[in-house]
Amino acid sequence: MSDGELVAQRDAPVGGQAVLEGVMMRGVSTWAVAVRKPGEEEDELGPIDVKSFPLTSVLRTHRWMRLPVIRGVVALVESLGIGFKALGLSANAQMDEDEEEIGKGTWAGTVAVALLFAIGLFFVVPVGLTSLIKDSLHSSVLFWLIEGIVRTAIFLGYLLLLSRLRDLRRVFEYHGAEHKTIACYEAGEPLTPENAARYSRLHPRCGTSFLLIVMIVAIFTFAPIGLPAWYWLVLSRILGVPLIAGLSFEIIKWAGRNRRKRWVRAVMWPGLQLQKLTTREPDAAELAVAIAALEAVLAVERPGEADADDLVGVEVVA
Repeated sequence: MSDGELVAQRDAPVGGQAVLEGVMMRGVSTWAVAVRKPGEEEDELGPIDVKSFPLTSVLRTHRWMRLPVIRGVVALVESLGIGFKALGLSANAQMDEDEEEIGKGTWAGTVAVALLFAIGLFFVVPVGLTSLIKDSLHSSVLFWLIEGIVRTAIFLGYLLLLSRLRDLRRVFEYHGAEHKTIACYEAGEPLTPENAARYSRLHPRCGTSFLLIVMIVAIFTFAPIGLPAWYWLVLSRILGVPLIAGLSFEIIKWAGRNRRKRWVRAVMWPGLQLQKLTTREPDAAELAVAIAALEAVLAVERPGEADADDLVGVEVVA
């Protein structure tokens, strides 16, 4: 890997996500959350609380949803749902017994606000800013190129800002622990903090890399639309989000399966570098939490025994 650490040469149908003081792992038919509970003393490590849940993807029961691009949109929606549930569980795990847990309604509102914010910031704002100079460009090609540059610049600036927030440092460490644990499993090594620590905190299927691909795919997806009125431009950016997400999903899924090819690794290189902003080197205790989450999944199933191409509903990012 570009950071000099080890990387697995195969792609297992396992994904995950960092949460508050923990990690969520997802397999074929199970997902689990492992969270480090607060210790009795300020500097004392608390126990690891692990919860696992069954998972049944709608892709298994609706064949038409398995078509390329469509399957990516469906899998991403399912992954977002699991991710926000995992965040809720991790947040509640950090609360004292006398504190009231965060309700489902609060989290549903959080999801809605987060999605609106993301669509507005990365799709509506770039086209709005570029529309201010639309009449002076006289070229649809120049318009979508500038819009794409503005969108990518906003995205990179957003990641850079997040990477500097001290409150998110431990989340980024757990993100690194998640990647290292998955890579250790993909390499077929025993899941121990010592083994996982040897692997890279960068992963080809990371959500950070996926979002960079989204920024690039969006440039080419919006190009054929031309230069209609501003309200059609804004509407096309909103309605085009599922298509862009589905196309980007197919790209990163393919790249994960073909990571051994040198030219594929070269194409993936920018996304891997971005992961240096959203991951940090974890310690052994954080790796132990990530391993506990993955072991909870593996206690129910063995996703590594099947070919990822033959599995339905597990096209998840790491």
